[in-house]
Amino acid sequence: MTTIKSNSLDYRPLAWIAAIALFMQSLDATILNTALPAIAVDMHESALEMQMAVISYALTVAALIPLSGWVADRFGTLHSFRVSVFVFVLGSVACAMSTTLNQLIAARVLQGIGGALMMPVARLAIIRYVPKNKIIAAWNLMAMAGLIGPVVGPILGGWFVTHMTWHWIFLMNLPIGLMGIWIAGKYMPNNYGNAGRLDWFGFLLFAFGLMGITFGLDVIADDLNQKVKALALIGGGIGLLILYVYHAKRASNPLIPLSLWKVRTFTLGMIGNLLVRISGSGVPFLLPLMLQIAFHYDAQTAGLMIAPIAVSSILIKTFATKLLFKYGYKTSLILTALGMTVSIAAMALITKDTPLWVYVPLIMFYGACMSLMFTAVNTLTIGDLNAQQASAGSTLLSMMQQVGIGFGIAISSVILALWRGALGENAEGLEQAFSYTFLVSSSFAILLALLMSLLHKDDGDNLRKK
Repeated sequence: MTTIKSNSLDYRPLAWIAAIALFMQSLDATILNTALPAIAVDMHESALEMQMAVISYALTVAALIPLSGWVADRFGTLHSFRVSVFVFVLGSVACAMSTTLNQLIAARVLQGIGGALMMPVARLAIIRYVPKNKIIAAWNLMAMAGLIGPVVGPILGGWFVTHMTWHWIFLMNLPIGLMGIWIAGKYMPNNYGNAGRLDWFGFLLFAFGLMGITFGLDVIADDLNQKVKALALIGGGIGLLILYVYHAKRASNPLIPLSLWKVRTFTLGMIGNLLVRISGSGVPFLLPLMLQIAFHYDAQTAGLMIAPIAVSSILIKTFATKLLFKYGYKTSLILTALGMTVSIAAMALITKDTPLWVYVPLIMFYGACMSLMFTAVNTLTIGDLNAQQASAGSTLLSMMQQVGIGFGIAISSVILALWRGALGENAEGLEQAFSYTFLVSSSFAILLALLMSLLHKDDGDNLRKK
């Protein structure tokens, strides 16, 4: 067991280690979207049915995040981090070598196994070893990497596809990952915690429940005629989650404590987080497809046209705290949800002839609304948790974020498939299908606004104290 005094530890090396991990994750989450049409051509698949290449990663991360703390305590922070990065890099190489969609999905699952442990373990090392007065600085340094990834991801993805091959979007993780493994070996302590008995039965119920629901949605998106199979998968997934609830009520150390849901702001925040993802997470997936498949832009141009979303997300972060302090959580969340509704619904009006001076401000407004919403709803979710609940609450929030990404893309794919079936696959029908999908997606943001209206006027005031 490695023992290091917090006061003797420079926060910057650990922050850079976490930044490398977060950069790889955030880059990987966005770089693939612009490359999907090119990958689909090589694999002889429809670009409109490649969603599982994205969903499989997010779902794997969501299912395995609860294991991260236990793994770090059992095997040590350094060992756990280096192995997780190695598995992530190995999965990246496997993605680049894939020749079929099923191989790519399997490789993305392997990537997800590494990704599920990589960031939580790096965060845990910062929390344990960085002095309290340096944590905010370390967190900001790490967070900037997460914000830069979505900016360069679509641009790099489009550039690789246009000038090289799509395989490089995965192979570029190799040098970054190896650098992370090397730096971690020099600066990350290898501390073992008190790893109690893991709730394996609860973990399996929860993980397979999530998989059942997501795969069921994917079956409908791929083939509208397989409704029976899809409903069976979704029903089975819901059944397993219900069984988990009964199990958690009786388990002495459940994977996810049900007591968390008794905190009103936590419950509203978690449901809100899911609605944010369902309404908004499909947009970065749908827009590159629409630009390339319906409007016939090349991958590089499509990537450049997605980048303003991430730019506005970064810019609004500067004002997020001030806005929340001035207007309060309830007002800010309701207005931001309405802003999301308007911006996503307005995307239904985008055509190939839409001028850039209209298009760019629209998607930047969407990016700003999403960024502000994430800041507000995430901090609100954990704001009223006590010290004993904070760790489990943070883990569950991370899970919900990843589950929401998977559900958001899956639901967007189902809606798009339904409209494609109704309007046809010709150029005009396909363009209308994308437009109507954006309209339907915006309705979830209306539900989000209604949910946020249930907040009390003073909710979040404890977070607004300077």
